[in-house]
Amino acid sequence: MEDGIVRDFKVNLSYGRYLHLDEILGAQHPVSVPEHHDELLFILQHQTSELWLKLVLHELRAVQRYLAKDDLRPALKGLARVKHIQRTLTEQWSVLATLTPSEYSEFRSFLGTSSGFQSYQYRAVEFMLGNKDRRMLSLFDDDQSARELLVEALETPSVYDEFLRYLSRHGHDIPAEQLHRDVAEPHHFDEDLVPVFVRIYSDPERFWEAYEACEELVDLEENFQLWRFRHLKTVERTIGFKRGTGGSSGVDFLRKALDLTFFPELYAVRTEIGATS
Repeated sequence: MEDGIVRDFKVNLSYGRYLHLDEILGAQHPVSVPEHHDELLFILQHQTSELWLKLVLHELRAVQRYLAKDDLRPALKGLARVKHIQRTLTEQWSVLATLTPSEYSEFRSFLGTSSGFQSYQYRAVEFMLGNKDRRMLSLFDDDQSARELLVEALETPSVYDEFLRYLSRHGHDIPAEQLHRDVAEPHHFDEDLVPVFVRIYSDPERFWEAYEACEELVDLEENFQLWRFRHLKTVERTIGFKRGTGGSSGVDFLRKALDLTFFPELYAVRTEIGATS
């Protein structure tokens, strides 16, 4: 102990009070009877994921605002931070993967119908990236705050919507139907957008900022797919091909999600670049 270290916290703010550690560390409530040793791992894995998802949503909202104001640099900084969070979330699966089928089976039945499928923050992230599905709202009819968060994400232009609007304001020929579409609907592949990205990718020096933003978005989607794949493999090694506790088909459902894409034109352009006539 050094002489200058603060010891009196009757008035001074302590680390524990600032972070509300009594609430955070007291928020793990195993439901298995008798309590199974590995349930704490399962709870903490999902609670920490939700904390990271809260930060992802915070950053993506800022990215949307920056793009709407034509302030690209801080928008890219926000996307870069999200990418680092994604890597952390993906690596976390390696901890849960230490849970063997025998261990998980000891407490899985106590989870009832609760499932990560019901994570409203995860759904909000997908909505903000463009994979919108109004049907998902029905999962949260009994949770007003969760439903309100999702409705806001559903009815707000996605990150991709804002990026396309940014490109339009900076001289790129974005189809009018993309600029005036119903943003509560999912984005679908538009072949008329591909020439826009061909122009950007064919002359990166001229369009460097847009070019860099395109690659940041591709990074973001690739990280998302890596997270989905790691999730699938962790579930597969833990429960095999059993149905999910929330009623999904389990591994088969997760495998279908690998085909989903947020920015299809940013992948389609790769076929065009360098192709011979």
